[in-house]
Amino acid sequence: MKDYEIVIVGGGPAGLAAALSAKEAGCDSVVILERDSVLGGILNQCIHNGFGLHTFKEELTGPEYAARYIDRVLEAGIDYKTDTMVMDIAPDKTVTAMNRTDGMFTIHAKAVVLAMGCRERPRGALNIPGYRPAGIYSAGTAQRLVNIEGFMPGREVVILGSGDIGLIMARRMTFEGAHVQCVAELMPYSGGLKRNIVQCLNDYDIPLLLSHTVVDIDGKDRVRGVTIAEVDEKNKPIPGTEVCYPCDTLLLSTGLIPENELSREAGVEMHPVTGGPTVNESFETSLEGVFACGNVLHVHDLVDYVSEEAVRAGAHAAAYCLGNVRASRKEDTITVRATGGARYTVPSTVQCDRLGDLLTIRFRVGAVYKDAYVSVYLGDERVTHLKKRVIAPGEMEQVILKKEQLTAHEGLKEITVTIENE
Repeated sequence: MKDYEIVIVGGGPAGLAAALSAKEAGCDSVVILERDSVLGGILNQCIHNGFGLHTFKEELTGPEYAARYIDRVLEAGIDYKTDTMVMDIAPDKTVTAMNRTDGMFTIHAKAVVLAMGCRERPRGALNIPGYRPAGIYSAGTAQRLVNIEGFMPGREVVILGSGDIGLIMARRMTFEGAHVQCVAELMPYSGGLKRNIVQCLNDYDIPLLLSHTVVDIDGKDRVRGVTIAEVDEKNKPIPGTEVCYPCDTLLLSTGLIPENELSREAGVEMHPVTGGPTVNESFETSLEGVFACGNVLHVHDLVDYVSEEAVRAGAHAAAYCLGNVRASRKEDTITVRATGGARYTVPSTVQCDRLGDLLTIRFRVGAVYKDAYVSVYLGDERVTHLKKRVIAPGEMEQVILKKEQLTAHEGLKEITVTIENE
């Protein structure tokens, strides 16, 4: 098996963008390893529009967005292997994988880019009582069945969770003739984008029940109905608020989890909030030469941001392979801290001498804030104080700092991102 300078694990939007960026940065020896039979990742089943407004300045469907990157990968002559499962990534960046054509094989890489994406939280993590009848699907599974396989999961539908996939599937199932009775959400706010609430629920008169959850599933062989109850401030069902909804299908849209089994086994340090790797300004993980980007790092709301992040990760991986990176020095490391409503930041650490002109810090909040301020402190000095009408957990936020702002603070050790009321 041929060895490569850079191995990209995952051929979705992050992997494709990272591979192109690495190639354009001067690394000719790049390979993408993808477990599916085609490149493009989850975008292949996202046939709705709304993609590419930032990247291409026009509205595309998921397959159209993926196709633009796939075409560029093919034109650039970047190697790729589909139907290939990566089994192990060793600390020395030896990648072990297998497929039908090559069997089990290893690739010795100078750098590895993790771009495995994320997966849906399963029913087993929700502790819903009842049998395990047919008719319970994750929203993403239902999306694949309808959009790619051509099967309808059911006709009378209840959706638990208001993540973006669940909202989009409420509209999609309605298009296909199903009756979506409601979308129930445990939290007092939606987990999806505001535009999806409007376009997928409000436009089709589908009720969104906030602070509600499924407390029972009726049916042994096939779902016959679900019982939904209101919950209190501790997310405990309130007795007497139960309502039974007769249905044959329950779709679960209760969150996404970064796909990081390979990362953990390799010894990558994981972030306790995101479930993805902790990374520095170069998207490099705690293992030297191993980079991460996209939904494997933290769950994004827009694929445009995934691609933007992956471009930088691929360029940094190429610079590492080409020896154009200054050695990391612990004494020069600046910690990026999230507090006061901000749940996490990406990156977690920064070294100024390895930065470009700008530093983009992305984060999410843990609750809904109205007429609040996103503030950034360099040490004790507040350098950003941006008023926002609404800040919600379903939408990723970002702040951009100039390198010169950081270097002007001699001895800077901490950047703080916080939410303030005034």
